[in-house]
Amino acid sequence: MLSELTWFALEVKYLEPALAFYRDRLSLDITYRSDGEVSLAAGETDLILRPPGPVPRGGLHTHFAFSIPTEEYDYWWDTLSAQHELVEHTFGRARSLYLYDPDGNCVELGQRTESGSRITGVFEVVLEVEDLDTAEAFYSRLGGAIVDRGSARQRLRLDLGPVDVELWEPQLGLADARGGVHVDLGFKGDPEGVATSVEELACSIEKEQNQVRIKDPDGHWLTVRP
Repeated sequence: MLSELTWFALEVKYLEPALAFYRDRLSLDITYRSDGEVSLAAGETDLILRPPGPVPRGGLHTHFAFSIPTEEYDYWWDTLSAQHELVEHTFGRARSLYLYDPDGNCVELGQRTESGSRITGVFEVVLEVEDLDTAEAFYSRLGGAIVDRGSARQRLRLDLGPVDVELWEPQLGLADARGGVHVDLGFKGDPEGVATSVEELACSIEKEQNQVRIKDPDGHWLTVRP
């Protein structure tokens, strides 16, 4: 139903410090810039930096994960540890480092067995939800398959196809990360099929020519285009 994560937006207080972090520290290339926002390429996904403004806004205090080739992990650790306090966690044989951007978003760089160099994509986004059962029902209708569930039922990870979506009731996670609020996500997929699948659970659905824009039960926005 969803085939590609095309964008992921963050709300930033000031555009220039945020841009310096992602462009200069994380080596992301600018793909678009206007007076109101900047877009940078993270593999197939555009990371959008957007000051406060019209709905949909970017996400606040969002935890998300960039993928990096396995062999580049030490390079990133050495490069970033000179100016940032890093936290490391291991998942099986894969290592991830965590740091915070200027707006308090928890950024993870995680090892993936992928070709390429630098940051190759976005593989996880964490959304804060009020009620886990409601959020699970919504994202399961989008094709999300449960990967794991927290022992206290405070969190749930779903494989949504192009990206893992973690649903967290309000809490602090690894590296004291929090789930994002009013996160704005863009996908390639079947707009009509997606709209039909969640029409009973969505807060709103807006159809515009070749896309559909959906607000989930917690105020996160999903835009789907062919």
